[in-house]
Amino acid sequence: MLARVRYNRLIDIFLGIAYYSLQNHFRTTVPGMGQVETDEIYVGVDKRGSHYAVPVQDKGGNDKLNRVQIEQDIAVCAAKLPSLICRPVGIQFMRNDVVALFEFKTGGRRYTRRVGKALLAGSAGLSDPRGFGQTQATIGG
Repeated sequence: MLARVRYNRLIDIFLGIAYYSLQNHFRTTVPGMGQVETDEIYVGVDKRGSHYAVPVQDKGGNDKLNRVQIEQDIAVCAAKLPSLICRPVGIQFMRNDVVALFEFKTGGRRYTRRVGKALLAGSAGLSDPRGFGQTQATIGG
């Protein structure tokens, strides 16, 4: 499913940056945490020239995104890509080719989440970014 997200450039549209996949199933060791794994990690640049690390966690079916994985992704960015701005993203695959994307921003122990939903195109088509609705919410800590 992440290949379809990449093909449809949904992270570009959602975050407003041009990104490139650095590695799938990025497994590394983080000081104080031990071994962690990110489903995929991207590097990107925006119109102003700012550089980003975008760790992605994806879930489908009955699996749910969880706070621990997002915190691990933030720690991976700090330890392995400290010169890049970290923008962790969660992707929840839902029914009928609908995908929800979540951007998490930290503020102490609180996380602000920006949400967008889009339809994934079939193997031959492209997604329609005009259908990419967005909302914001804060998750307490």
